[in-house]
Amino acid sequence: MSRLRVRVPKRQIVPLSVEEVARFWSSFRTARDLAIVGLMLLQGLRSAEVLGLNQDDLLLSEAQLRVHGKGNKLRFLPLAPETVQLLDHYRRLERPNPCTAALFVSLKGPARCARMTLAGLRSLFRYHRQRTGVQLANPHRFRRTFASDMVRAGISLPALMQLMGHADIQTTLRYVQVTPQDVYLQYARAVAQHLHPVPRMSS
Repeated sequence: MSRLRVRVPKRQIVPLSVEEVARFWSSFRTARDLAIVGLMLLQGLRSAEVLGLNQDDLLLSEAQLRVHGKGNKLRFLPLAPETVQLLDHYRRLERPNPCTAALFVSLKGPARCARMTLAGLRSLFRYHRQRTGVQLANPHRFRRTFASDMVRAGISLPALMQLMGHADIQTTLRYVQVTPQDVYLQYARAVAQHLHPVPRMSS
């Protein structure tokens, strides 16, 4: 007789709170590191996408970013004004020049001007987790926080799917955690903005 298997739902990763994001982000000092965190929190980029960016992927005059996602799928993202400012500040004031084509590079030491590595990014986050005490802060948690913030701001799931570079909307749904209060508030807002008044019934 085969054993009965009970399907256990996957545990959802809880997004960072506003206070945790502010505390972690405020510990960064270099323009490069602030730009990296900005791309994760304000644009939802993966670690590999951030590290894979080249200088010519920035279209700052158009407030756009060209991203090579999983499977080398290309997508263009709108950039928030804050992200444009962070990227422009890093390129103008801190990034060594001349350098490689890579956007994010090592700023000092023997590897100066070389593309920043995944090990370097992990070390950076580890240092700031220890410094701030925000132990859950990591690039993937930032991506989850971005998705949650976008849904609460009213973005549609198809639009969020495009922003995050997902091929299947079911993948996008796994990133979204909506509380009962969120459901109530979003429903009330939708009713107030989009539903026509119910006609009065004649007596």
